Amino acid sequence: MQRDHIWWQTARVVVLGGFLAFAIFPLYWIVITSLKGQKEIFSLPIRYWPDEVTLLNYVEIFRISHFQVYIWNSFLVSLFASALVVVIAMLGGYVLARFSFRGKREVMFGFLVTQMIPIFIGMAPLYVMMSKMHILNSLFSLILIYTVMLIPFCTIIMSGFFQRIPNALEEAAMMDGCSRISALFRVIVPIMLPGIAATFIFAFVQCWNELIMAVLFIDEESVKTIPVAMNAFIKKYDIEWGAMSAATVLSVIPTMLLFAFCQKYLVEGLTQGAVKG
Repeated sequence: MQRDHIWWQTARVVVLGGFLAFAIFPLYWIVITSLKGQKEIFSLPIRYWPDEVTLLNYVEIFRISHFQVYIWNSFLVSLFASALVVVIAMLGGYVLARFSFRGKREVMFGFLVTQMIPIFIGMAPLYVMMSKMHILNSLFSLILIYTVMLIPFCTIIMSGFFQRIPNALEEAAMMDGCSRISALFRVIVPIMLPGIAATFIFAFVQCWNELIMAVLFIDEESVKTIPVAMNAFIKKYDIEWGAMSAATVLSVIPTMLLFAFCQKYLVEGLTQGAVKG
């Protein structure tokens, strides 16, 4: 039986290691491609490690474009849109979780239905609407549209987190003199930090990676975001793989740092919430 246990453990490690390698290899290949020269990228046989490591691709994307501006634009749009989404979704999720009212099921169903509608259907009317509002080619247009797009699903997420918190906590706070709003922000929100962080990360990543609406509403260089800038590396007869790989690596770093920072924060928030609950 001990021998069977060892074989089982070995097989599990091999299988999980294979899945890990399969998941990591695309990221590894992008990083390696960004460190290759243009000729070596297309050389045969394929080289899984460059003969000569070069940072020319990274230098090139800053030389031929305003990539630092694109990063800043993406950061601003993602930050403000995610913050708005979290605040609105938190209030909406609280209402859905704590109150019973006529049409509540219909509202929840409507939020879910919006996630089934292809985004392409609304592109034409949205463009006309933004044009009449004179906010095309502005970061505000992206913040507005991303906020509206993410509110329904994030509200459902926040509602689920609120339902896990017992009503007794709010009732105790209200008996001590807190209003409902005060009880929400002074008692419930600290316990809800893991849910708030998870919702914020989800919204931030969605805004950071969104391409279709950004291409539709943004045309000027000064307000382009990273996905729009990377899309420009796809030429009519060629694709600048080196520059695109370098831009991809730089665009992934902020989200990786966000996850690395919030991973510890989420664990601490869950622990505090368990103790307080």
